[in-house]
Parts: sequence; structure tokens; C-alpha cells
Amino acid sequence: MFYPSDAERCRALARSYVGPSANLPPAVGPLWGAIVPHAGWICSGAIAGEAIGTLARSAAADVVVVFGAVHTPIHVDYAALDVHDRWTVPGETSDLAVSFGHELNKLSGLFRPDVRLHEREHAVEVELPLIQVAWPDAQLLPIEVPLISDAVEIGKRTAEAVLGAGRRAVFLASSDLTHYGPAYRFAPAGIGLDGLNWARENDRRLLELVSEMSAERIVPEVRARHNACGGGAIAAMLSACRVAGAGKGWVLRHANSVETLAAVSPQPLTDAVGYAAVVVG
Repeated sequence: MFYPSDAERCRALARSYVGPSANLPPAVGPLWGAIVPHAGWICSGAIAGEAIGTLARSAAADVVVVFGAVHTPIHVDYAALDVHDRWTVPGETSDLAVSFGHELNKLSGLFRPDVRLHEREHAVEVELPLIQVAWPDAQLLPIEVPLISDAVEIGKRTAEAVLGAGRRAVFLASSDLTHYGPAYRFAPAGIGLDGLNWARENDRRLLELVSEMSAERIVPEVRARHNACGGGAIAAMLSACRVAGAGKGWVLRHANSVETLAAVSPQPLTDAVGYAAVVVG
């Protein structure tokens, strides 16, 4: 549903997407994290690849932590860890950083193994072929983070565990932005171009907080404005990167699904989902 099932096509398309952005200002220091969208690649693969490629050019990694949005309709108040040893996507396999999962599981109340939130969840999976291009030998640590106030502490504890062990790590937040229109039952500014412009500004409110590294303000903002599906994941990523020494975020690209599909499958100006490539350092 999200990327090619044929191994060669999947690898080739992933390689075509992953590359550094021309929109990162010069003289930026080390990067530690990124926000990556997780729609089907036809919609947002190039944007995700731009964020991952920019981060990979700056940062080597042997552990890639992916904080994921939660789409599974199950209420949880903890970060969900996976229980498997490896994940396989067309043509490639990634080992999971199992030891860190065990260590985080000891933090009672914050983390819990819960395969239900990984079995049919695409937020981490859709990024994996891109991650394998950027960091082919890295282990994966997938963590599903709901929209909870503990998201900041979840990110902090994750970074302390991984970086404290001396591992080279990067931290991704897999999240799309405002889901606007009748299809998403969210159209406070009406239907049409005015509504989509409102959605873009709604995205920008959140992206300003990201640029400021305001991790504590992300979850309240998303609860109030519905401008991300992975607000918990974004808050956790920012918090983790602050532990690593990051102090600023840069928006490399911001678009919506109407724009990204215009050349291949033009859409009416009714429904759209926002996407952004953001790096943090």
C-alpha cells in the first residue's frame, strides 16, 4: 500500500529519494534528529528521503531510533516497544536494538512491550527502506508514542539509554501534519483553497515550535489544533535530541498532498494532509 513490494523496485526508489537537501543553511553543526512524513511514497517519499538524507550526511549511526505516530485504535498511556528481533521489508532486513528495548522496559509506566501497536502500524515501517539506504548497518529501535504528556520524558530516557551506552544514534519522529477536509472530519475554515491555506498555517504553528525545540509545548499544541498525527513522537524526538545537545530545528520542505500529487494524480481542493522534512541539531 505504501511502497513497492518488488525488492529491486523498492530499493531503487528508496535510493532515488534519499539525498541531502539544498535548503539547509550553511555552517549548521552536527544534526541529531528529523521529522519524516509517513504517507505512501507517491505522496511523501521524496520529502521523507530529503530529511533522512540530510541527517545521514551529517550523522553516522549504528542505532536509528524511530518514534512513531500511533494509528492503531487502542488507547495506551505508555510508549509501545516491539518484541521482535528484526524487521524485514522488500529486499532488506534490519536488526532491532533489542537490548535497549529491555532496558527501557524497566522504566515502569513509561515503556511497555506491546506488539499490537506495531503489527499493522505503518509509521515506522514506511521509513525503513529509506533508513536502510542511509544507514545500512544500523540497528532499529521502533517506539510508538501516543499523544501523552510523558512524551518528553520518553524521549529523554530513550536518549539517555542509547547515548549513555556510547552508541552513535539518530532520532526520527514519523509524523504527518494537519489532516484537513471532510475525509478527516476536520474543516474549521471550510472547503477549498481557503481551507487548505488555513491548514498550511496550522502546520506552521507547529513547525515554529519545532524550530524552537519547544518539546514541552508540542503535545498541548497538537491536542488543541490537530496539526499532527504524531505529536507524541515529535515531542519525544525533540527531547531526545536536546539530550544529545541539539538546540534548533530547520524546516527543509513543507508541502501537502494536493501539491505532491499534482503531477501524477491531481486532487480536488477538498482534502489534504501536510508533510514536512525537518532536521534538528
